[in-house]
Amino acid sequence: MTAIRGARERARSEITEAIKAEARKQLAAEGAAKLSLRAVARELGMASSALYRYFPSRDDLLTALIVDAYNAVGEAAERATTGLRGPDAARPVARWTAICTAVRDWALAHPHEYALIYGSPVPGYRAPRTTTEPAARVGLALIGVVRDAHTAGALKEPAQPLPDAVVGDALALGAELGVELPGAVLARLVGAWAQLFGLLSFELFGQFNRVIEARTEFFEQAVLELARSVGLSTPR
Repeated sequence: MTAIRGARERARSEITEAIKAEARKQLAAEGAAKLSLRAVARELGMASSALYRYFPSRDDLLTALIVDAYNAVGEAAERATTGLRGPDAARPVARWTAICTAVRDWALAHPHEYALIYGSPVPGYRAPRTTTEPAARVGLALIGVVRDAHTAGALKEPAQPLPDAVVGDALALGAELGVELPGAVLARLVGAWAQLFGLLSFELFGQFNRVIEARTEFFEQAVLELARSVGLSTPR
């Protein structure tokens, strides 16, 4: 019975992955708003009723794709620092830059999946709480760099004050995440996280066309500015 159950589980996993792979093709061709379970089933040679046993609705399939995308970019961010050697392995700015660069590399390699999670909202779709943890992985990787710098006494807290309401929101977020950092640093981290994905969205969605041609160099400089904004020392 165990062998039969294992074979069934493998078969179900393989079919689930095939469904998601075909759905990603539809994302690339038509966009998330036009994702259709019937069209996916047709391309796979499945009856619609059979596909519904794997994903009861379009939103369930969208959620699976969104979670996969968040986990993929999050894994890229978390792996980014493992390749650093020598002094760079302990240098906060080198770690910060490696994470940001890995996120950009993933986005450029997977533009349609990036658009799914950071592009326009899909009409009629409301993301469930199961997407929250995967969505936080990139932010937590960046927070980890800043937290380590703070622990080592290598973080220069920005002197310019922030509105109390902004600091309060940041401290509430830090408490929710279990992160102990000064409120002003947390607030600037949220800003840096938002600006990172703003840069990527401008690049992927064409807003830099005929404006910025040296995209890599521009990104590298912008990433250093973001590092400075949260209190990390950067080379002149």
